[in-house]
Amino acid sequence: MTADPLEPVRPLFHALTEAFIPEAVACTAEQWAEADRIVALALSGRPAAMRRQLVLFIRILNALAVLRYGRGLVSLAPAQRTRLLDAVSRAPMLLLRRGVWGLRTLAMMGYYTRSDTLDALGYRAAPAGWEARR
Repeated sequence: MTADPLEPVRPLFHALTEAFIPEAVACTAEQWAEADRIVALALSGRPAAMRRQLVLFIRILNALAVLRYGRGLVSLAPAQRTRLLDAVSRAPMLLLRRGVWGLRTLAMMGYYTRSDTLDALGYRAAPAGWEARR
């Protein structure tokens, strides 16, 4: 696997994940590491240009937070992060709306596909299908 494309914006991505999934605030370092590996693996198959755009979009969201609230995403209260993301998700520019939904998808993929989360949810799907449950 190549280098993790979100490494330069890791704290920002975690702050965004906590806005999308409030329960993520309770994640341990190991749980964050597993979520980060899942997201990095998903992004590794994407073109380099798309990965750069994703990092740029996260930095733009951080700059918007500074302009709107005088602080970056990591320093904002959860409600402020949520309001910012809600505003951007309703922006007239389709690209901004898609960006928020793409980030949300990555955050949810990383959080909800961790092994401990799947166990807690009782998710029992297996490659063998229904036969594995018998």
